Amino acid sequence: MARYKPTAKKRRLAKAGKQNRAVPAWVIAKTAGKFRTHPQRRNWRMRKIKA
Repeated sequence: MARYKPTAKKRRLAKAGKQNRAVPAWVIAKTAGKFRTHPQRRNWRMRKIKA
């Protein structure tokens, strides 16, 4: 990856980084364990971002 990134690409990568987190414990508790996993969870090795 380039050392100097365009701002737009950097913002998209930052958003993808923020989205890629686990479901909060309070959500699992509130939904009685129905929502344990996040459907859009991404692994950096498996799936690349179209940035």
